[in-house]
Amino acid sequence: MPVESYPPDTSVIHFWGVRGSIPTPGPSTIRVGGNTTCVELRIAGQIIVIDAGSGIRALGAALINEFGEKPIKLTLLSTHGHWDHIQGFPFFTPAYASQNRIHVIGQNSEPNGLRAVFEKQMDGSRHFPVLLGGMAAEIIFEHLDTSGDLRFTVGEVQVQACFTNHPGGCLAYRFETPTGSIVFLSDHETGGDDELRIIEFIKGAKILIADTQYNSSEITTRRGWGHGCVDEVVSLALHASAERLYLFHHDPNHDDAFLDGMLQDAKNIASSAGSNLIVEIATEGVDIVV
Repeated sequence: MPVESYPPDTSVIHFWGVRGSIPTPGPSTIRVGGNTTCVELRIAGQIIVIDAGSGIRALGAALINEFGEKPIKLTLLSTHGHWDHIQGFPFFTPAYASQNRIHVIGQNSEPNGLRAVFEKQMDGSRHFPVLLGGMAAEIIFEHLDTSGDLRFTVGEVQVQACFTNHPGGCLAYRFETPTGSIVFLSDHETGGDDELRIIEFIKGAKILIADTQYNSSEITTRRGWGHGCVDEVVSLALHASAERLYLFHHDPNHDDAFLDGMLQDAKNIASSAGSNLIVEIATEGVDIVV
């Protein structure tokens, strides 16, 4: 049912885009979904959006349908500026209405770097016909203090960020809700030297949404690309005592049938370990009630 229909004290996650690298529309991906990264969270009255991949276009239409002419206020958390995580923003309809306010939070070492990430794809001519400045909504960009512990709040929601193992840098996010923690860990290459740090970050999560772009065979030729191996992600979840794992950031070459196989492999690993870990596939259009 629509996200706004849940009780106000309920935390809800909605997947608008679950694919990595490039959108993959077509009959072979229609069940799991072909849009790139965009996840909506409703926590403590806040609308929090993670990333602006192609899935954010449909989110925008849903918000317009929900709010009508009423102002929309939301926080957009940017993991990083790779194109599959920002490419949908020019098509985000709420950004074109003056009554709306969008607070973009992320990291960049340059003073105006985060804004520049979104500006470069909206140059008014070569890449997109509208400039970022042509969006009528109030759009505020905030850089996280990377010298600190990366803790901040969105309304009353406690959030902590964490650097992942990804070329160019990327952030994971952890949200504390009254019924448990939600961790979003996309674009993280598993098997690195910093796994103990990542395990500590996701420790005890009720919901873990994690990049599992490759299987154990594929990862052997893709080390250094900055993405997770499903076997290693299950191991992370087990060591961190996570309750529920959602496989995410699906490779564009993986159709629905292939992802079903990856899911079964992941469940077998968890079962063989004697764990109660629940493993699911992040699927476009699906709600998770926390």
